[in-house]
Amino acid sequence: MKSEKLLQEVREVVEPILQSQGYELVDLEYQRESRGWVLRIYMDREGGITLDDCTGVSHEVGAVLEVKDVIPNAYILEVSSPGLTRPLKKPEDYRRFRDQLVKIKLFQPLDGRKNFKGKLLGLEDETVRVEVDGKVFAIPLPSIAKANLEIDF
Repeated sequence: MKSEKLLQEVREVVEPILQSQGYELVDLEYQRESRGWVLRIYMDREGGITLDDCTGVSHEVGAVLEVKDVIPNAYILEVSSPGLTRPLKKPEDYRRFRDQLVKIKLFQPLDGRKNFKGKLLGLEDETVRVEVDGKVFAIPLPSIAKANLEIDF
């Protein structure tokens, strides 16, 4: 089974469970590592999450995935917070984290650069606006390879 298809099936199982408990599914990863296959679920909610939150979700999601037999081989399930530098994956992330410090990497250069670190000004019509050193850049959402919140010290 292709990884993207499998991740979509896992998402369809996991997302309703998390939403019913007030969590947001931030990201999913399924990859082979030295210790075998690992399924990582990154979740969040307003105010953050605790170790007990992760443990509870891990037990519930693990049981449901086992019953539904979504993943055909043995795997390790990890449930965690996305951390302080959480990825921005969905269009609503760019609205929610407006005025936060972000780091954005593009697939192709825009105005001669592929990396931007600055204040997120939001999302308008599939265009992310970010202010870097007093200059505002308009970045088309599909051109973003990776975006994360940054810690401002």
